[in-house]
Amino acid sequence: MGRGSQVAASSYVTMTSEVAVIDSDEALDIDGAWVYTPRIHADGRGSFLEWFQGGDFQARAGYRLEVAQANCSVSKRGVIRGIHFADVPPGQAKYVTCVSGTVIDVVVDLRAGSPGFGRWAAVQLDDRARRAVFISEGLGHAFAALSEEATVMYLCSTSYEPARERGIHPLDPEIAIAWPADVEPILSGKDAGAPSLAQAHAAGLLPDYADCLAHAARLRGR
Repeated sequence: MGRGSQVAASSYVTMTSEVAVIDSDEALDIDGAWVYTPRIHADGRGSFLEWFQGGDFQARAGYRLEVAQANCSVSKRGVIRGIHFADVPPGQAKYVTCVSGTVIDVVVDLRAGSPGFGRWAAVQLDDRARRAVFISEGLGHAFAALSEEATVMYLCSTSYEPARERGIHPLDPEIAIAWPADVEPILSGKDAGAPSLAQAHAAGLLPDYADCLAHAARLRGR
């Protein structure tokens, strides 16, 4: 567990605010997640970019991302949201970007039986590089706001269904996410009361790796 440090062995990782973050358009060290770095066209008027492009996504994933919901979250410095995931099937894939401020966005492999079970990877999302991260069904998602205020927007493959939504405590020492040491964490009551990874595993609350693979295969075959 807590194998986020393995990501640091890759050449495209730098260290920012004491967190290993991806610094280019690369697949993460977690199957089913990747970073997209857009080309920004800037001139005297401002800038323009495509933060999501359906054709590029389909070429990479092998299927079209069906968008059922678009979310916008505004957080003050120190707020940690997550680790969130949904039951699979159908789960909830997310395509996430930060439109204002800076966050550390974290993906966690919560799929029981996965070779990477318990592994996490962190990506800095901000309003300068304008990166986005894709998180497929069955993976956990969390982020921490580093700027005084940060606005995160994400596309979701399914609508919010409270009965299918789950969470893992973001400060679980077994996962050992290296949240920035200079930021005091602020959690919602729901996230603060979430189970540890071990507790969720023992209770049968985690997505099954085989079910996630089968769901991905159905998406590619539809």
